[in-house]
Formats: sequence, C-alpha cells, structure tokens
Amino acid sequence: MMRRIEGKYKNLMKGVALSVNGIPVRLTFERWNHIAENHNDMAGFYYDVLETISGPKWIFEGDGDELWAVRPVSDKKVLLVIYRESKEQNDGFIITAFITTQLKKLQKRRLIWQQPQHQ
Repeated sequence: MMRRIEGKYKNLMKGVALSVNGIPVRLTFERWNHIAENHNDMAGFYYDVLETISGPKWIFEGDGDELWAVRPVSDKKVLLVIYRESKEQNDGFIITAFITTQLKKLQKRRLIWQQPQHQ
C-alpha cells in the first residue's frame, strides 16, 4: 500500500524558490529523495538547496539547458544545485544537488550570473 501511495504522489511539490530571474523553481518529493539518498551528506541541506536557487553566489552554464547555481558552504566546499527553468512557461525544477570541492573546475564554465559585490 505504501509503495502505491509513494508512486502516485512522488512528483508532488516539496518546496519552491524564486530564481534570480524571478522564475519559480520546484523541488519535488521525488527529486529531494534522490538528492538525500544518493548524496548522504545532503540530508540536512533541504533549505540550503532552495536558498541556493534564490540566492546563489554564482550561476554557471550547465550541460544542455541546465543552470548550475553555486553557493559556498565552507572555506573549501560549495553547494551545487543543478536545475532548469523556462521563462516562457514561468516554471522550473531542480534536477539534483550536491556538495563539491571542485569550485575551480566549476569556474571554468561560462558565468551567467554573479552575486553583486557589497561595498
């Protein structure tokens, strides 16, 4: 019985954040379960994932039409949230998220947006 319920409701929205472009980006139960199960260190980072969409430090061009939002979580680690958004449909969704130490590699990608410097 529980499996049927999970399957029926797996794409219900768990959370939403507005991107820097003002597009609502959805985090579904299915995607959050994927993130938390495949990246054990992400279990406590639910709100950080949403905050990385709404307040990233950088957004880089991803693969295909993906956007890669990045936000530091420590001196050596960043949270990378991979998502898609459509201005035409005013909709977006999170694909995955994980913590990485590969900031220099990410910075080789095309920079799409950067958080303004505070004076």
